[in-house]
Amino acid sequence: MIAWACSSRCFRKWAPSRRDTCVGSACRSDGDELVFGLLKAGFDSTCFDGQNFFDTDHPLEDASGTPVAVSNMQAGAGPAWYLLDVSRGVRPIIWQEREGYEFTAVMQNNDAHVFTHDAYLYGVRARVNAGFGLWQLAFGSKAALDPTNHAAARAAMMNFRSDGGKVLGITPSVLIVPPALEEAALHLLNTGTMDGGGSNPWKGTSKLIVTPYVA
Repeated sequence: MIAWACSSRCFRKWAPSRRDTCVGSACRSDGDELVFGLLKAGFDSTCFDGQNFFDTDHPLEDASGTPVAVSNMQAGAGPAWYLLDVSRGVRPIIWQEREGYEFTAVMQNNDAHVFTHDAYLYGVRARVNAGFGLWQLAFGSKAALDPTNHAAARAAMMNFRSDGGKVLGITPSVLIVPPALEEAALHLLNTGTMDGGGSNPWKGTSKLIVTPYVA
């Protein structure tokens, strides 16, 4: 289920002569906070099939109509990391913008607030939200970010099927990690050789996004 966020207006106050970009920066980070925050919550938040977005038993039917349970997660005790396929029209996380970001300024000298406090008001209003799309386009893991677990996650995603057993043709293209896993992710995706020797088959296979909003 996808729902719109309630309308809200947030104001910041500065002296009349000061110029600042804080409001614009807040707008840019607002979307990141909503999208990546929802991804982080996917282990405990339900999606369209009634299961958590990242779960071990998403209900499907195979080609013969037999019910099967499909997992898009790895259990573990470490920081979570995520593989996504964002190459399609439908995304794993859907950004919804019902009313775009609108900058508002109160800066007329005859305004009561400006006259009384000798300060302008600046703010931004928007009606936006993020919602879960297809769980088949995402894989969440709390296991160690190493070549073995990464390979298993990619293989699982590429084998995902729809009801009826049709192969979806998913190709993971984005790896999202918190700052604590940045070094491991860079080593996995950027180095030419594996630890102990041999070429690294995962070099360049995904775009890396490091964000504190999934920490």
